[in-house]
Amino acid sequence: MVLAEDNALLRHGLVRLVGADDDLELVGSAADLPGLRALVDEHKPQVVVTDIRMPPTNTDEGISFAADLRTSNPDTGVILLSQYAEAAYALKLLAEGTARRGYLLKERVADGAELNEAIHRVADGGSVIDPTVIEGLVAAQRAKPSELDKLTPRELEVLGEMAQGKSNASIAAALVLSERAIEKHTNSIFSKLGLSEERDLNRRVSAVLVYLQNS
Repeated sequence: MVLAEDNALLRHGLVRLVGADDDLELVGSAADLPGLRALVDEHKPQVVVTDIRMPPTNTDEGISFAADLRTSNPDTGVILLSQYAEAAYALKLLAEGTARRGYLLKERVADGAELNEAIHRVADGGSVIDPTVIEGLVAAQRAKPSELDKLTPRELEVLGEMAQGKSNASIAAALVLSERAIEKHTNSIFSKLGLSEERDLNRRVSAVLVYLQNS
């Protein structure tokens, strides 16, 4: 394996932590992205442990390099170390799949046990995501606006019945409403979801798809 970290003190600390595991072989460490690329090209390591932000730009070098490895070295695992629980970075890392990928906060690798366990897991084809990052991903998903937010509670009820394949008459019977009321609700649903110009059957199918995708 190889590791990359621009902070010299932390880099040396990581070298010692990894070296304490007799089953791990560290073949080199780098302080910047060019150095990391050179190490990977030379050694073709099983796992790369790298900071997200490194010279030359100190932005997202680790993320970009992990994406490049999907093509150039698909069997090489990558564990990103970050000072912050950035949900956006985690999403970029996992965009092409979770296999052989890890995202850990630097504060969690102080004793080495968690880092070394993560290295073994990623080397075996698994994934490791810091619990704090997972919480951020869940919160971001919950905060994402939904097309269904445009609908009233009654319209959501009608759409839910529609998703079961019911006709307007069946929906009216289930909700104890008149067919005319259901027709008004369905037209309002189509309008709010931007489906007013489609044929009736297509509108119903499209509305149900929106419901299923956002439920």
